[in-house]
Amino acid sequence: MNNKHRKHYIRLLSICTLLAMLLSLSGCHGSRGMEAFQIPESFDTSRDYEITFWAKNDTNKTQTDIYRKAIEDFQELYPNITVNLRLYTDYGRIYNDVITNISTGTTPNVCITYPDHIATYLTGVNIVVPLDGLFADSRYGLGGSELRYDGPAREEIVPRFLEECSFNGHYYAIPYMRSTEACYVNRTYVEALGYTLPEVLTWDYVWEVAEAAAARAEDGTYLVNGQKVMIPFIYKSTDNMMIQMLKQKGAGYSTPQGEILIFNDTARDLLYTVADHAATGAFSTFKISSYPANFLNAGQCVFAVDSTAGATWMGTHAPLSDISEEALVEFETEVYPVPQYDPEHPLMISQGPSVCVFNKPDHQEVLASWLFAQYLLTNEVQVAYAETEGYVPVTSKAQGSEQYQDYLSRSGQDNDTYYDIKIKASRLLLDHVEDTFVTPVFNGSTSLRDAAGQMIENVTKSVNRKETIDEAYMEKLYRDVSSLYRLQNTMQTTSDKRDLGALPPMAVALLAGLGITWLMIGAYVVQSALRNHKKRQNHH
Repeated sequence: MNNKHRKHYIRLLSICTLLAMLLSLSGCHGSRGMEAFQIPESFDTSRDYEITFWAKNDTNKTQTDIYRKAIEDFQELYPNITVNLRLYTDYGRIYNDVITNISTGTTPNVCITYPDHIATYLTGVNIVVPLDGLFADSRYGLGGSELRYDGPAREEIVPRFLEECSFNGHYYAIPYMRSTEACYVNRTYVEALGYTLPEVLTWDYVWEVAEAAAARAEDGTYLVNGQKVMIPFIYKSTDNMMIQMLKQKGAGYSTPQGEILIFNDTARDLLYTVADHAATGAFSTFKISSYPANFLNAGQCVFAVDSTAGATWMGTHAPLSDISEEALVEFETEVYPVPQYDPEHPLMISQGPSVCVFNKPDHQEVLASWLFAQYLLTNEVQVAYAETEGYVPVTSKAQGSEQYQDYLSRSGQDNDTYYDIKIKASRLLLDHVEDTFVTPVFNGSTSLRDAAGQMIENVTKSVNRKETIDEAYMEKLYRDVSSLYRLQNTMQTTSDKRDLGALPPMAVALLAGLGITWLMIGAYVVQSALRNHKKRQNHH
């Protein structure tokens, strides 16, 4: 290469290197380019703000009305803040849309979500606002002096519920509502089978009664209900089923650092048990058979496990029952915690939506978003929403309020607002807050949760297809589920191997920029070689 070409080459290399750096910086815009949020010295009320609030409801008009009234009341207090509501039918759709919008820098301002989902949002730096500083701010924090509403102080948020919003060393959300799982029991059928309901349901008891309920007459109908359909035990969320059984057994699930422990011998034994009872027709799942409530209300189920937030669907007189009136069967419903292995030390999962705030270049806009997010913790919003389903308020302030205590005291006065099964489900959680637990939160914990339920679903489906459930089947199941959910270290639970996850966006952008640089260098070298070759041909 002569000196002239060398100078061009060096100049081009410098330009391409600069281009790569610019590309890496542009790749950070939106997803990683924002500064960390800093609390403004004061909220600028001379400006107008427009924020977006993404929320979820189950086509429950009452809940939608509560959201809209909360927004209306908040905007009366802060007329310079406009809140635009966007409703979703499930949390998965919210999660997918947030992930998509992170890459374009168009996330909502406030979002109802789950900590497992937030952990994935945090793969981009400064996307979700850590709330530690805002919690403690004397002006605009929890119970702050500058708030235009009576919000709870930090100590008035139920500690167990607030702890669920802490991971990666910070609080990234505030709890909004909380529920747990309940076992809704057809007491009438249990007693008709000759059993007496115990103080605490155990797994052995539920399996025994379920097997008894699976007995048929010679004509093929079931003895307990005289119908052609009976699924004695139906579980709505099989991920929770596996998680709770493992927790009650003291077996591994995962570590806070993201090490996968679920593929263990205890889980395998539990799956064999599930297979045994699925084989007799005593057990099935929501994904395979449909909503537990539909079977329960039609007299085609004895034990239906669903969220306490689903209590308004459960029972003969359920206000949200999805089956025809002709299909309803009259029976007495009891509400129990999920089955236990150790009745003396009950354990049940805590679940329910939380609220996070997304970062924006305008920190005043973020503060406006926080003011609205915090408003969702006021007694007016908390109690009104809790009355719609079997959720409980997340603050002791709301739980102890005269309005909420009056609501609880009216159990059974009607089959709508004061539906007794719904209030029993709420009391179940209120009485067992200290018995609840949550799973570790990390990038990938959503996939692990899905994998937990998938194993039960797969085993149950395989039994229905008359497949053999043996050690070879279990080994393949573990491999398949591990691969499906990309649980990289599933088969080496004690090794130092870690799934490091996806590269950060900045690294991806930088590598892409460097790749373009080398492509341009290569193109220049080839072009120079062709030009020199042509010159030599012309010279000869």
